[in-house]
Amino acid sequence: MADTRNADLTFGASDYLVYAAPTNTTMPVAFADPASPWVNLGWITTEGGLFKIEEESKDVEAAGSLEPIRTLMTKSVKSTQVTFLEGINPLVRSLYDNVPLASLEPATDVAQYDLPDKPNDLRYAFIFDTVDGGKRNRLYMPNGKVTERGDEQPQTQDVMAVQMTFKFYKGTGNTAAVKRAIKYGGVDVSGFFPVTP
Repeated sequence: MADTRNADLTFGASDYLVYAAPTNTTMPVAFADPASPWVNLGWITTEGGLFKIEEESKDVEAAGSLEPIRTLMTKSVKSTQVTFLEGINPLVRSLYDNVPLASLEPATDVAQYDLPDKPNDLRYAFIFDTVDGGKRNRLYMPNGKVTERGDEQPQTQDVMAVQMTFKFYKGTGNTAAVKRAIKYGGVDVSGFFPVTP
């Protein structure tokens, strides 16, 4: 078997970008800068984002077998946690406070709104772009919303960070909840794809 190890296939994010657009907005051409209606959510902490896939299954057991006879996949939840540094960025605030973005439009330099007593179901399409030199990694989610919010702590020692967890759902036409695109940046990966006779 050929040794396909290649240090150029390691990936260390030098930049992490998050974009939002109305639900089910089409994914831009792979790695093109997202144009309108996509909006960048601003600076993010150096930790970048934490993408998680949580799966649950149930074993079906039957008499006559010491092992399960079948395993049912009962759940697969995909989410991303990000900490934003622009604590008064209108789109970040809208997502964190769970209010429509229009609520943040200032009237004479001031925006004023009520936080909802009953949570709104505000959904958007999201892109999470990670950059490592010429290599790129993009996650596109056509239908997502904020499901968890970190504590808000204005302070004198650092900027007020805004932490949110996004959960993703299928889009229209049964579009997958998450689509990934990878740009190898010129790294030769042909050894992973042997020719079939």
